[in-house]
Amino acid sequence: MAKKVVATLQKGESKNYTKVIKMVKSEKSGSYAFREEMVTKDKVNDFFSKK
Repeated sequence: MAKKVVATLQKGESKNYTKVIKMVKSEKSGSYAFREEMVTKDKVNDFFSKK
């Protein structure tokens, strides 16, 4: 089943997307959490530059 899903993501516009993961610190507790998003390749730098 996974091969089928991967194969469909390789076609068309799906190649333009990237999964980005950013570690952010919580202001309340001081602990770290991970924020994940699917963004287009041209918006990756914008994702990491914003707080």
